[in-house]
Amino acid sequence: MRCPYCQSEDTQVKDSRPAEDGAAIRRRRICPDCGGRFTTFERVQLRDLVVVKKSGRKVPFDRDKLLRSVEIAVRKRNVDPERIDRAVTGIVRQLESSGETEVASGEVGRLVMEALKSLDDVAYVRFASVYRNFREAKDFHELLGELKGDEDKSEEDAG
Repeated sequence: MRCPYCQSEDTQVKDSRPAEDGAAIRRRRICPDCGGRFTTFERVQLRDLVVVKKSGRKVPFDRDKLLRSVEIAVRKRNVDPERIDRAVTGIVRQLESSGETEVASGEVGRLVMEALKSLDDVAYVRFASVYRNFREAKDFHELLGELKGDEDKSEEDAG
């Protein structure tokens, strides 16, 4: 593993432990050349996924980009980072287990919306405003109506 500070390729693992409920391995590393310390994560990758954008352009799937998108949506909200990581891992597993190597960007967005709905309503609305390309206040109103409808339905199911 290359050192992110000095680019040396001679780094040493100092500690390894399971992470993400056993779905990954967290490794603490040190660079003997510059003394830099950093952490890496090793995850199982079932297949190389490609995201097909609306324009038809194809780009390699990037878990870190997905994580950043979710983190932006939950920014300044009281959501446990571990729950965020579990949600992202769940999305990646769903995509990988679909059996397809190409996935539409809309499908990724739909899975993120589902995950955010269970994490935080405000984050859900934030993400939806970008994902659904809101242009007017009525777009927010309609989405909030959908959220309210889901709450009413879940109360009926519970009662």
